[in-house]
Amino acid sequence: MHFLKVAEICKTDLLEGTSCTFELKTKNTDKSNEIKWIHLSSDALIQWKNGKIKKSTPGLTMEEDGSLKFESVSLKNTGKYRYNVYNSDGTEIDAGEKEITVYAKAPIPTLTVNINCTDGISTLTCDFTDRPDLTVSWYKEENIIQNKNNPKLLLTSAHIQENKPYSCSVRNPVSNEQSNSVTVSCPRTFFGFDFWVMVGILAGSGALLLLLLCVLIICVCRSCSQHKETDQTMKLSLFLLNAFIQC
Repeated sequence: MHFLKVAEICKTDLLEGTSCTFELKTKNTDKSNEIKWIHLSSDALIQWKNGKIKKSTPGLTMEEDGSLKFESVSLKNTGKYRYNVYNSDGTEIDAGEKEITVYAKAPIPTLTVNINCTDGISTLTCDFTDRPDLTVSWYKEENIIQNKNNPKLLLTSAHIQENKPYSCSVRNPVSNEQSNSVTVSCPRTFFGFDFWVMVGILAGSGALLLLLLCVLIICVCRSCSQHKETDQTMKLSLFLLNAFIQC
C-alpha cells in the first residue's frame, strides 16, 4: 500500500455534513494484508484485503493508507469505530478505537415576552426545538448574564426600568445561534394612569385655559375701549397674562 497525506482529520465533535478522515496511524501498513474498520454502534463495516475492498458501507471509503473517510457525516455516524490490521498469515499486527459525536446545527431561537407591569415581574422565554444537545445563555446588551441552561429569564421592575435589550442564544459543541434582541418596558403611571396620557391631558387643559384667558382679555379690552379706559384695561390684561405664565 502507498502512503497518502490525509487532508482533514476527524475531530471528536463534528457538525452534520462534515467530510473528514480517521487516520490510520499504524506503523505496519506496509506489512498488512487486511484492514477492517467497524462501527461498534451499528456494525457498519468496510474491509480491505489483498489489495481490494471486500466489504463496504455507503458514505464510507478507505484511503490507500488504510484511513477511513466519511463523505458527509450524519447523526447515525456517532459512536466508536474499531480498526484491525492483519498480516498475510492472518495475525493481528495493530488495533485501536476512535470516536466521534455528530451534532445537527443549532436552530435560531425565538424570543417571546410576557410583560406584567402590575406585579413588576416579566418573563422572557427562549423558544427553540427541544434537543438534549443544546444549552441556553442569556444576554443583556452584548454581555452574558446567565449561563444556567434555563430557557426562561425573569425580569424585575428594576431590570425593566433599565430599558436595556435582552437576547438569548442556543449552542452545542459545534454551532451557536442567537435570537433577536427585545427591550422590555412598562409605561410610567401617574395616580394609576399612564404618565404620558396624563401629560397630554394636562397640556391640553393648559392650552384650553390659555385660550379662554385670551378670549377673556379680548372681551375686556373691547368693553373697556367702549368706556375709554383702554390704558387701565391693557395693564389689567397684561397683569393677568403674566400671572398665568408664571403659574
